[in-house]
Amino acid sequence: MSDRLDVRRTAKLYLGGKFPRSESGRTYEVEAADGRFLANAALASRKDVRDAVGAARKAQPGWAGATAYNRGQVLYRVAEMLEGRRVQFAHELVDAEGCKPKEAAAQVDAAIDRWVWYAGWSDKFHQVDGGLNPVAGPYFNLSVPEPTGVVGAIAPQGSSLLGLVAVLAPIIVSGNTVVVVTSRERPLPAVSLGEVLATSDVPGGVVNILTGDAEELAPILAGHLDVNALDLTGCAGTDTTELEVLAAENVKRVVRPPAEEPSFEPVPAGPRRILAFCETKTVWHPKGT
Repeated sequence: MSDRLDVRRTAKLYLGGKFPRSESGRTYEVEAADGRFLANAALASRKDVRDAVGAARKAQPGWAGATAYNRGQVLYRVAEMLEGRRVQFAHELVDAEGCKPKEAAAQVDAAIDRWVWYAGWSDKFHQVDGGLNPVAGPYFNLSVPEPTGVVGAIAPQGSSLLGLVAVLAPIIVSGNTVVVVTSRERPLPAVSLGEVLATSDVPGGVVNILTGDAEELAPILAGHLDVNALDLTGCAGTDTTELEVLAAENVKRVVRPPAEEPSFEPVPAGPRRILAFCETKTVWHPKGT
């Protein structure tokens, strides 16, 4: 009989491409669906939110300045790396959500496919929403969707991997950066996704992952004046009036939560989710003679 002690996992935040502990020093215990201890996770604070937004703002110009094709390749690389860790993520989903191994494997496959799907839209959604506008006079009038900037997001509380990917991928594919608050009870798949992102081609600061209490962190994100948009998908079934009032102070774009958490299957029929975090910019240019 072995007297070896288990190496207990201490899950940290993912901010600016690094894995710091919460500046508050707070942690909480994460349990499996059957009540077993899984890990200690960082309980993010107001200061952690500010640090995450700062990292996202610093990374946003460079990420938005990359070509659409390049961003698509980066997202595809994330899918490649998830494919190589399918067994790990499926095991984590079994623990976190209490689902059957076959169901967990199907969720991981769907999350991988979602990254690939959005990667494919990276250089195409502009043609769907943009275009050449007919105007009077010797001018070209062009409309193109551009990223909003820094997006704050509350991840789905039930779907700890597929739901998280369904929130993250459409935000970042257009050139936005994101600060996302994970599922409080099921944060470990998100933490592992942070480890994938850290070793992928995604620049540090493009995705920032906070574990902890969404009820505490969401108002901070909503009221932060350097956050340009807010995705409240993870607040499904709750009253978000207070958050929307806070967001209105700097005219944030808000994606309101559904009445209940969706299944995230099948994939969307088009790029509407991408365009929810874009602003249409119009340019006038004189025609040559």
